[in-house]
Amino acid sequence: MNVLINQTPVELPEGASVADAVAHLAPQPPFAVAVNLQFIPNSRYAAQPLADGDQVEIIAPVTGG
Repeated sequence: MNVLINQTPVELPEGASVADAVAHLAPQPPFAVAVNLQFIPNSRYAAQPLADGDQVEIIAPVTGG
């Protein structure tokens, strides 16, 4: 299936979860994940399925003032 991760097209296997998308990008903590603009808590990464065309955003906090 094809999804967008941080606006980049990525092909993941059918039945992939948010955990698979996170593993693909391998971000350094801390980070947050949203699928189609809906926040996904880290306790649900493995249980949250992805569908073809989903938009996944993996974002890190930014410090500053």
